[in-house]
Amino acid sequence: MKPSLFAILFFLMAGPVSSQNDRLNELNRQLMRAATDTARVNRSLDLANEWFAINYDSTLALAQRTRDFARRIAYPIGEAKAWMQVGRVQSFKGNYNEAYQALHQAEVLFLSQNAKSSFGRLYLGYGVLYLKQNLLDSAAYYFNKAIPGAQGKNDGELLTGLYANLAVIYQRKTNYPLALANFQKGLQLAHRRNDLKNQAGISLNIGTILLATGDSVRAERNTLNAIRFAKQAGNRYIEMLAIANLGENYEAKKQYARAYQLYLQAAELARQLGENGTYATHLMSAAWMLAEQKKYGPAEALNRRSMAIADSLQQPFVIYDVYTTMGSILKEQGKYALALPYYEQAFRSLGSVKQYNQKSVIVYANLALCYEKTGQYLRALRAFQRSATLKDSLRSQENIRKVTEQNLTFEFTKKQAVAKARAQAAEANSRIRQGALGGGLIVALLLMVLAFFGYRSKQRANTLLHLQKEKIEQTLTQLKATQNQLIQAEKMASLGELTAGIAHEIQNPLNFVNNFSDVSTELVDELKEGPFKQVPESEQEYTAELLCDLTRNLQKITQHGRRADSIVKGMLEHSRSSTGERKTTDLNALSEEYLKLAYHGLRAKDKNFNAELATHFDPQSGAVEVVPQDIGRVLLNLYNNAFYAVQEKRLIAAEGYQPMVTVSTHFNKGQVEIRVKDNGIGMPESVKQKIFQPFFTTKPTGQGTGLGLSLSYDIVTKGHGGSLEVETQPGEGTEMIVRLPS
Repeated sequence: MKPSLFAILFFLMAGPVSSQNDRLNELNRQLMRAATDTARVNRSLDLANEWFAINYDSTLALAQRTRDFARRIAYPIGEAKAWMQVGRVQSFKGNYNEAYQALHQAEVLFLSQNAKSSFGRLYLGYGVLYLKQNLLDSAAYYFNKAIPGAQGKNDGELLTGLYANLAVIYQRKTNYPLALANFQKGLQLAHRRNDLKNQAGISLNIGTILLATGDSVRAERNTLNAIRFAKQAGNRYIEMLAIANLGENYEAKKQYARAYQLYLQAAELARQLGENGTYATHLMSAAWMLAEQKKYGPAEALNRRSMAIADSLQQPFVIYDVYTTMGSILKEQGKYALALPYYEQAFRSLGSVKQYNQKSVIVYANLALCYEKTGQYLRALRAFQRSATLKDSLRSQENIRKVTEQNLTFEFTKKQAVAKARAQAAEANSRIRQGALGGGLIVALLLMVLAFFGYRSKQRANTLLHLQKEKIEQTLTQLKATQNQLIQAEKMASLGELTAGIAHEIQNPLNFVNNFSDVSTELVDELKEGPFKQVPESEQEYTAELLCDLTRNLQKITQHGRRADSIVKGMLEHSRSSTGERKTTDLNALSEEYLKLAYHGLRAKDKNFNAELATHFDPQSGAVEVVPQDIGRVLLNLYNNAFYAVQEKRLIAAEGYQPMVTVSTHFNKGQVEIRVKDNGIGMPESVKQKIFQPFFTTKPTGQGTGLGLSLSYDIVTKGHGGSLEVETQPGEGTEMIVRLPS
């Protein structure tokens, strides 16, 4: 067993160059000398910010007292900042509901005072809260939302925290190049401000990344820098994490005695800080270092201390770690029967939370070995199968990530090629214009010198020059058009080839999955009828349970095999180029026809669904040159999405909510607009930015492939030279706008 690397989250860890005690004493003196109540609140907030690096409980108590005092003196801004302090401490203590409530109270107060300058730090607080829960996309949304305001105010302190936390997100996604780039941005800002605390935290995380990539020498150097900066800044939290990561470095080099001492040192710091979950984890790591040295008795005793702390905290992941470590210590001694209860309890502690990793593969393999050694062969087989399945699943996830990165790289390369072609065309245009201008000047000079040749020769030369210029400009226009067509054709050909290849490769294993699922179902049925009756009565209940589980698994395989088949068909549909011919089409009639088709189709599936339909058609928007089948597919997708949105809101809305979908057309400045508006659930900004991406969907598994809006976008923009836009308000509704040239 191997403890995980520790990475620090950043929450405005700005601090002085002087020692922590000097700073605390100075703030206490300022608090005593404060002439007004508002000044006392502000100094108290500064004091709480310093205490955060020393002890969470003390910080929380001071922030709560400051909040109550600010409320009594009617100082809303001070109260809001105190609420933010409370939210910060609760986030780091793992009390996420309390943290969210505190940050929400701060937001309400800031809004009431129109205190926009404080929203950057509030967004940072929300981001850290979500990052502590490993909700990476939500955290990144708030960090990115805060960056423009911080840049506008040149707030180096806030920008340091934002860049560093974005780097932590990339670090958790194992995108190490982007993580290091953002850490370097934050580190440069911290150096400029002589900010020791953030220099310590960022150096710690850079060391973590370097160790994960196998660069142990540079990892140790950065970790030692982190410890030095943390001690100078008086930040024991960062010092504790850095010491633990240094222990990880020595463990990787198999210097277990040194790693043991470092883990114990980190554990003591965690205990002093009140970080009980981390305290238990560090004790567990130290126990495993004893086991690596074959000191099993002390290892068991130390890990039992860790288990007692974990049990009192009721934190599932901490319990899982310490119990699996105890099982591994016993397994290493050959005590397989004694190890089993600890492995089983570890998995029970996770409950419905199933966040497996490579460590879980090893744990299941160890569990299978213990079952085998104790003669429980059916359970051993089941545990081994789970280990193998999980290993394949993790490998598949890694392959999907690599394919996604390759696709993104492909798209980026193509965009670079387009940009380069445009730059070359602009440069060629400039040279031609300069050449034409130079030629004109030379011809003018010659005409002046040779004026005695007469007016007729001058006219003839001017005419020739004009014809040459027109020919050059025409050639340039053709060159640009051909260049764009070649780039687009190459892009679409490559994308079509890639999509068809993926679909073909998926279809073969998919057929095997479905065929073997059917055969396996028949074998299970035969097993139930024949060999099952020969199983000893004591094992029949457990064997029946296994057969039922196997039957359900095969049903799931069949279900998801069909879903995969629909996705493959969607990919092929997405890669298909339209061959329809443009026709003069009554857009109003087409919009109304497909609206009725979508509504009655949904009513056929769900007779309880009702929605009010409203249409407002502009007579001038009638006849338009389009491919009617393609535009019909676009409208059908937009209508289905609108009905889905109002249907979802009907499930959660208060009584009296009336679902409504409005379709309108409008002719304006040579364009025809089709607007599809609903009063459904709407969507947040983070979802709005992704809705036209292939395979992105907000619908539950099995209800959508995420290709509808992507295909619609391509039809409107590439097939018809128009645009497809979205306007939305969370909780209020969405309006999709199609614009087509008339």
